[in-house]
Amino acid sequence: MNPPVTLPAGPAEPASPLRQHLPLLLLLGGWGVMFGPSYWGLANDLWASDAQGHGPIILGVGMWLLWQKRQALQRLTYRPAPLLAAVLMVLGIALYALGRSQSIWTATISAQLFVLAALLLSFFGRGALRVAAFPLFFMLFMIPWPGDWVDAVTQPLKLAVAAVATELLYHAGYPVGRSGVILTVGPFQMFVADACAGLNSLFTLEALGLLYMNLMRYVSMLRNAVLAVLIVPISFIANVLRVIVLVLVTYHFGDAAGQGFAHGFAGLVLFLSALVLIMVTDHAVGKFIGPGHAERGGVA
Repeated sequence: MNPPVTLPAGPAEPASPLRQHLPLLLLLGGWGVMFGPSYWGLANDLWASDAQGHGPIILGVGMWLLWQKRQALQRLTYRPAPLLAAVLMVLGIALYALGRSQSIWTATISAQLFVLAALLLSFFGRGALRVAAFPLFFMLFMIPWPGDWVDAVTQPLKLAVAAVATELLYHAGYPVGRSGVILTVGPFQMFVADACAGLNSLFTLEALGLLYMNLMRYVSMLRNAVLAVLIVPISFIANVLRVIVLVLVTYHFGDAAGQGFAHGFAGLVLFLSALVLIMVTDHAVGKFIGPGHAERGGVA
């Protein structure tokens, strides 16, 4: 009797795209179920305000930065850290429960970062936190500070912005006066709001500067530190320009124009002027530190 013949195995069928991406789809589905209601609530509450309108932008850019790290994460040698992952997950769920039950948006938004860090540890191991350090740090800027802290820092900022804007307009020949944060120009009165010169605006512009440095991929710690510090006065100058634009539009075209389209346009002026100032400052800093201290390229 002849022995049975073993036929060579054919090539394995490639997994379907659905099966390949099933873990990611399940993860995104779970994330949506957990945080979807919070996003909806934020969109109709905190993120609808001028002061916190940057929140969804920070979240979206942070997730995009994290997506850019996917290949680096996949190349990591898996070294599990189940205890740390469990601690971070418990903290995230506790913050989420506190935020959702008591309507504390600071806790609800903070919970995302703890849960995200726990998932990175669970799926990719210890090295994932190092690879994803910047996206996680960047998303800290979408967390709203307690109102008392914001007010304590915002009021001096608003006073300073209002004072500088008034001086510049006065020397330019405009009939402008100031009482605290209330500006009078011709027959109009304007109030310098938190969104125009507050702590949240400073955070948003600092996040913009950090994103710029990340995209430029500077390796010099000195250059990054100097530019990060200089973003603070840059944001102040940008806020002054925003207030001046609103005052000029109101003076020349009326209060309705200043409170309408021009108000949103002034916000665009804020970010564009800040970006231009950051690039000019970066160029000047590079003259002193030298181009050899930086490498340029895309996001790794």
